[in-house]
Amino acid sequence: MSQEVLRYKRSHFVTQLPMDCQYSPSHCWLRPQSDGIWQVGLTRFATRMLGDIVDHGFERDPMTPVTFGQVVGWIEGFKAISDLFCVLEGTFLGRNPGLKGAVSLVGEDCYHRGWLYKVQGTPDPHCVDVHGYRDILDRTIDRMMEKQKAEESSNR
Repeated sequence: MSQEVLRYKRSHFVTQLPMDCQYSPSHCWLRPQSDGIWQVGLTRFATRMLGDIVDHGFERDPMTPVTFGQVVGWIEGFKAISDLFCVLEGTFLGRNPGLKGAVSLVGEDCYHRGWLYKVQGTPDPHCVDVHGYRDILDRTIDRMMEKQKAEESSNR
């Protein structure tokens, strides 16, 4: 199956962003399924910031209401642990059953088998298309590089 992607490179970060997704400023992707159902996962940038994914959990039960910004679970990598915030408003349909015993898929195949959860509802209005997300990545990486340069300067 061929999928259209936007190739992205900035500094030392390289990825391919699926064109059929929407993206949140918090580095989640949302892929429309059918009947207002959306599959949600973490972008390659988010998984790189977390490091190797080692564990995850969800705090929402299937068929319960969710809203933008609500914590639905957590994910742990070697570099960090992070809450998973809902990027849709609607009904939480459940987690990816394929991650049970194989949570490393979140980092290894983040845009396909490594999806996290599904919601039937409406995306957060702050979500953008692939070109908008490219701009978010540019700004985020530029800020990280500026911070690194400032830290290097102050350590001299």
